[in-house]
Amino acid sequence: MADLPKERLDGSHAFEVTGIDFCGPFLYKTEVRSKPPVKCYVCVFICFATKAIHLELVKDLSTVSFLHGLKRFICTRRRPRQIWSDNATNFVGARNELLELRRLFLSSDHQRATLDFCLAEAIDWCFIPPRSPHFGGLWEAAVKIAKHHFYRAVGTAVLAFEELRTLVCHISAVVNSRPLVSISENPADLDVLTPTHFLNGGPPSSFVEPDVTSLNFNRLDGWQRVAYLQQIFWSRWKEEYLTLLQQRSKWRTPKPGLVVDDLVLVKDENLPPMKWPLARVIELLFGGDGVARVAVLKTASGVTKRAVNKLCLLPLKDNVEAQASNGGSMSGHAAAAAN
Repeated sequence: MADLPKERLDGSHAFEVTGIDFCGPFLYKTEVRSKPPVKCYVCVFICFATKAIHLELVKDLSTVSFLHGLKRFICTRRRPRQIWSDNATNFVGARNELLELRRLFLSSDHQRATLDFCLAEAIDWCFIPPRSPHFGGLWEAAVKIAKHHFYRAVGTAVLAFEELRTLVCHISAVVNSRPLVSISENPADLDVLTPTHFLNGGPPSSFVEPDVTSLNFNRLDGWQRVAYLQQIFWSRWKEEYLTLLQQRSKWRTPKPGLVVDDLVLVKDENLPPMKWPLARVIELLFGGDGVARVAVLKTASGVTKRAVNKLCLLPLKDNVEAQASNGGSMSGHAAAAAN
């Protein structure tokens, strides 16, 4: 595997180098009851250094809407030094939405307006090579996260624009709350680093809402509908992220397992959004074959036991430092957490 680009490894502020893409369309209902649902889109911004994401809801694929979304991003986060995006020729396909997006990026008016804005704001806008979408794998992965689970959570439900905007903000917060690596080497310290730390200077914050996923969606009020979809998205996205951390390759050679003092995520299906149960391994219980099957854990509330297959190992500090010194090459749990 080739080294990561230097923009991915340079120490910089969050979103100083940013990737950008669109996903959609999604539908929202207007205040006029007789009017059919209207299309809208999500503009995805992803930080090259921290892999934090920022989602902006835009009402259409117009230059004005795009620039408004870009300005909101700059006001909320920071002015990026460099922006990377797909070359317009990558927007090909049979679907009308892709053709609309391609027309937007190829239009001279859009290019002129975007260029003028970037020149005024001292932003260097870069494009990946034509017909090479794999060069944009970083933001394509972010689009996959937002779009795939958004569709799975929302389904055929049509929300009001404000409800949809709230849901998009929550999805961004959930994805940015994922644990990356332990902050401290102290075994008694269960704090972890998340993309939110780079954005807000502290751990993720959330508010507890009653579980409404067992209720009939059509009987819920506006805020309850948003809470319902938030909780559905959380449960599905969390499960996929934990599965990613638990990826196992074929046992062609012996693989290192858990060791004492490892920081792990404990699988728990009943926790509310943005709550990640963390624990330290204080003892391992081995089976007759010499393989650890059960771990004794120290959590924030006490000591408990869990099966090893219910634990997800976070990458160690040594793995992260080795990745940086090797020019970005990573493997194992470190690669999973970085995704």
